[in-house]
Parts: sequence; structure tokens; C-alpha cells
Amino acid sequence: AAIEFVEKYGLPVIIKAAKGGGGKGMRVVRKKEDLVSLFNAASSEALASFGDGGCFVERFVTDAKHVEVQVIGDGKGNVVHLWERDC
Repeated sequence: AAIEFVEKYGLPVIIKAAKGGGGKGMRVVRKKEDLVSLFNAASSEALASFGDGGCFVERFVTDAKHVEVQVIGDGKGNVVHLWERDC
């Protein structure tokens, strides 16, 4: 599926651990010939770190920033956000 994704959408892509976090199990692929080895490396790291080697592939956006928003709810309909932060 990763090869088909790259053939359809092109490079660069990022491989991410499905159960991951903290940057573990992530690899950026910039050359097609590196796809299989980097996928295998990401999957192996994901398995060792999270007990699950599942990964997914998405387009990699260079020079991007993301914003995180934390939300807390009490299960009774009361919800607040704790503002946002640039990461």
C-alpha cells in the first residue's frame, strides 16, 4: 500500500507509527528507493516502542507548523479548552 500511495501522490511522504507518539516510528522518505527500508525501520521501531508495528503513510509537508489545543471535559457536558500552543 505504501508503494501505491507514493506512485499516486508522489514524494516526500512520512511514515508514522499507527499507535505512536513522541516522534518514534516516524521516517521521512524523499527518494523512492528508500521507501521499503524506511518503512521497515519505522515498523520495527513502532513494534519495539508500542507493541504494534502498524504504520501509515501520508504526504510530508516541509516547513510546516502545527498547533495543538488541549480540551478537558468532566463527562457531564462541561468542557473547556486550555488555549493553543505552537509546536
